[in-house]
Amino acid sequence: MQELSYQQEKVKTYYTLQQQLDDLLTLYQMAVEEKDESLEPELEEGILALQQRLDGLELEILLSGPYDRNNAIVTLHAGAGGTEAQDWVSMLYRMYIRYGERHGYKVETMDFLPGDEAGIKSATLSFAGENAFGYLKAEKGVHRLVRISPFDASGRRHTSFASVDVIPEVMEDNAEIQIPPEDLKVDTYRASGAGGQHVNKTSSAVRITHLPTGIVVQSQSERSQIQNRAYCLRILQAKLLELKRKQQEDEISEIRGEQQEIAWGSQIRSYVFHPYNMVKDHRTNEETANTGAVMDGEIDQFIAAYLQKTKAVQ
Repeated sequence: MQELSYQQEKVKTYYTLQQQLDDLLTLYQMAVEEKDESLEPELEEGILALQQRLDGLELEILLSGPYDRNNAIVTLHAGAGGTEAQDWVSMLYRMYIRYGERHGYKVETMDFLPGDEAGIKSATLSFAGENAFGYLKAEKGVHRLVRISPFDASGRRHTSFASVDVIPEVMEDNAEIQIPPEDLKVDTYRASGAGGQHVNKTSSAVRITHLPTGIVVQSQSERSQIQNRAYCLRILQAKLLELKRKQQEDEISEIRGEQQEIAWGSQIRSYVFHPYNMVKDHRTNEETANTGAVMDGEIDQFIAAYLQKTKAVQ
């Protein structure tokens, strides 16, 4: 039923675009016949809107993975760089939230661990919406920041790293992933917060360990233990599905946390704020000098370049 609804929506989109094109052609013919230059702005605006929609559909065609249409779970971890790296995670955290808002995704914070002095040590976000995983999977890897650190009184340039992990969220009734209760160890603890704010006095935070694999997930973003447990199970299901896929590629260590070192030489993208402004993706060589726009969530060009390259390789 869900597949039928999806296909019906695609057919509806096709007819909508066809109608928009017909309307533009009619408007163009009217402008030519009546020699009415006042219609030019409306024509240009309509053509631009249609082109943007077609570009989006062209990108969507590149999504062919079995879980590309699923929701996405994005986890950020601070790497080398201490407080500076934790501040870098907070910048990426905002960037991805802004990206989600721009694309109409429902974005939720599933887990959040504040930094010791500033920033964020780690955070987990969920993105609910069509093709969320298909697009955001392009962000998986190590992200490198170069800037003059606001935490360095000497005003020196610092390099920091953060890892971004992206996995597809699976439906609770997914037949591929069934988790027997006896395979779970559930611990509860008091949630922590930045500066002592919004800290629960009850043990509402939840940590779940999947005993057969050793995978550990936790959530403390909600005040309710029931909600945090539900978040943990969602993340665990997604990780187990990813583990199942990785087993076929002999990459189990990546899922269990023994990931590539979050440091120099392993990054997929560099964000340079000093001595010049540049964001460059090392997988595709896609780059832009508009660092402000990128940090405000405009990362579509990098996602598109990655999808185009991976599709060409297949």
